[in-house]
Amino acid sequence: MSDRPVATYRLQVRKEFGFAEAGELAGYLAALGVSHVYLSPILQATPGSAHGYDVVDHSRVSEDLGGEEAFAAMAARMREHGLAIVLDLVPNHMTIPAPENLNPAFWDVLRDGPDSPYARWFDIDWSEGAVVLPVLGSPGDETRPEGDMVRYHEHVYPRDGHYRLAYWREASPNYRRFFDVSTLIALRVEDPEVFDRTHALPLRLLREGLIDGLRIDHPDGLADPRGYLRRLAGYGTWVIAEKILTDDEELPADWPCAGTTGYDALGVIGGLFVDPAGEKALTETYTSLTGATGDFTAVERDARRYAAERMLVPEVDRLAGLLARILPDDDAAALRQVLVELLVAMPVYRTYVVPGEEPSARDLEVVAQTAAEARAVLPDGDLLDRVVPLLLGLTGRDPLRDEFVVRFQQTSAPMMAKGVEDTAFYRWSRLAALNEVGGDPTRFSVPPEEFQEYCTAVARDRPATMTTLSTHDTKRQEDVRARLAVLTELPGEWAEAVARWRARSPESPLDPDLDYLMWQTIVGAWPLSADRLREYLTKAMREAKTRTAWVDQDTAYEEAVLAHVDAVLADPGLTEDVAGFTELLAPYTRAVSLGQKLVQLTMPGVPDVYQGCELAGWSLVDPDNRRPVNYARRRALLADLDAGTLPADLDGEKLLVTSRALRLRGRHPTWFSGGHEPLTAEGPAAEHAVAFRRGGAIAVATRLAAGLDRRGGWDTTRLPLPGGPWVDLLTGQSYASPAPLAGLLGTLPVALLVEAE
Repeated sequence: MSDRPVATYRLQVRKEFGFAEAGELAGYLAALGVSHVYLSPILQATPGSAHGYDVVDHSRVSEDLGGEEAFAAMAARMREHGLAIVLDLVPNHMTIPAPENLNPAFWDVLRDGPDSPYARWFDIDWSEGAVVLPVLGSPGDETRPEGDMVRYHEHVYPRDGHYRLAYWREASPNYRRFFDVSTLIALRVEDPEVFDRTHALPLRLLREGLIDGLRIDHPDGLADPRGYLRRLAGYGTWVIAEKILTDDEELPADWPCAGTTGYDALGVIGGLFVDPAGEKALTETYTSLTGATGDFTAVERDARRYAAERMLVPEVDRLAGLLARILPDDDAAALRQVLVELLVAMPVYRTYVVPGEEPSARDLEVVAQTAAEARAVLPDGDLLDRVVPLLLGLTGRDPLRDEFVVRFQQTSAPMMAKGVEDTAFYRWSRLAALNEVGGDPTRFSVPPEEFQEYCTAVARDRPATMTTLSTHDTKRQEDVRARLAVLTELPGEWAEAVARWRARSPESPLDPDLDYLMWQTIVGAWPLSADRLREYLTKAMREAKTRTAWVDQDTAYEEAVLAHVDAVLADPGLTEDVAGFTELLAPYTRAVSLGQKLVQLTMPGVPDVYQGCELAGWSLVDPDNRRPVNYARRRALLADLDAGTLPADLDGEKLLVTSRALRLRGRHPTWFSGGHEPLTAEGPAAEHAVAFRRGGAIAVATRLAAGLDRRGGWDTTRLPLPGGPWVDLLTGQSYASPAPLAGLLGTLPVALLVEAE
């Protein structure tokens, strides 16, 4: 197998869809054109886990999924069809399950404390002499002895162990967590023994040839991401890191991995199909209907501060305690305020300072920018000046200073994730399609020139990075975002439709922003059942944390929201109007859906197809996007296309684009592993075409199709083609240069050209 995949296909394995069921897809996935099956985590997780990220035992392949024997059988079946496997690894944390003895390593620590051989696995502050577990539902709740254990509801603990049970509202855990999830305890994989023990099984599978690539979950949580990746680099396999890049941030050049999991590509591709001319009108509609600010920056800062003061208090407190010990002559409360403002001001997830090394130019720049923004709100600039050099390891070395450098970086990353992606993105819904993982709601669109420059850079610097349009973590799947992108071309029609629907509906009890998000969600994911919308809005309002939250639920408000959902979707006249509006969007949605898919599958990088998204993907955030996929329908549709049947709808067209692009990559991998050559259309509608050449293939897509319609179509616009003649693999039509776009993009809004033999 090649070290570099042609393309991957992500499968979410779980008890109901384990290794046996995945193995049955081998023939279909090979026919689709991928080279690697990209699996969600397979190590033993909490029984019944829907995702596998809650690992309890690194020494076993999940019994829920079938165990190691079933995994080997699946791998063999995949190989019979020429498919390899990419495995998702979770190095940052384990779960604290209920009952707790399901995690043997953590159970040993609860029993034996710092003397346990597993104590070094976990990032625990042992100054209290015990693990603090905030699980009690009420102060003073009692446990029940059972033999050599004690029980508290579903929880079990060793008798006379090294732990203290505490009321969950008053106590903080004294261990580093994954984000703010107290049931996920962080691992110290920077310790060579911990790395070896927690990675022994997947690395053995790699040596045995059962897997051929690794996806690393949340490397920003690690003490030394670069050092971790260097250890993996010795195994000579394709490695990608789930690193979220912001703004113009680049993956550190010294990280020995192929690249990211593709959120940066997702944002660039999506922005290519958003009309910048719609920004002003959509902003005015949003602010007038909600009373919200048009400035996301203020919302973001408030949400970050909320995360620091409400969600990540244990992490901030531990960091502040370290700082107070390093600077004992300064006021502890003032030091904590400096820390909070620095965390709030961080423009990226984290820096990558390694104690004992000179900070990089990039880290110096990030910290300088952070300090400048914090200085504007802090009363004591002198105190800030004493803290900032500590972030960069510039004041000498000792255990406290080294720990502070590392722990600040491990705290800033969850601050960004929880404060921005999981709070601010649910509080500011000007255009929900932009509120995506790794996205920036203020970057409204991406000009074609910027897209082409991005592709050229990827081809040069990280040609084997992953590209994606949908993942298990995206807040809405690719075709939901495609439909919402069309609103940027029809802002007037959208404003009229929302006003009409709001006037027809009962008076809304929803927060204005949530109400506006509801209408975007209904349109974006239509047809949408009441159950799916209820589930989505429950998550959205709790993530926003303005009226209700996961830990402080306002049940009266939530019940009113869900009752309103039922009333809205029970009105047949209103739902008919919504359906009619989505039909108005349909031809333009089609252009975006097919355009962004072709671009993703042919641009530089290794494309990933999330399960089921070879057809139109209309799912929302998890768990909606983990619903079972109808593979029988996909097999039948692919067989029909291969027999020459013309696609009948968007599902068929998207499968045609996906399978033909993937198969072309498989036949000519060298075409797609080399450079990227932008091509430019000529004529009155040239701005509506995006085209580029990859080796012997040319991809062409329509952008801003509603605007193209308004101007009367392609007219005399043409695309000069090098050499030729060229054949469109999607329609079978031949073209000489220059190709008239009215013909080239007349049947489908995209074309995939190869030179005629």
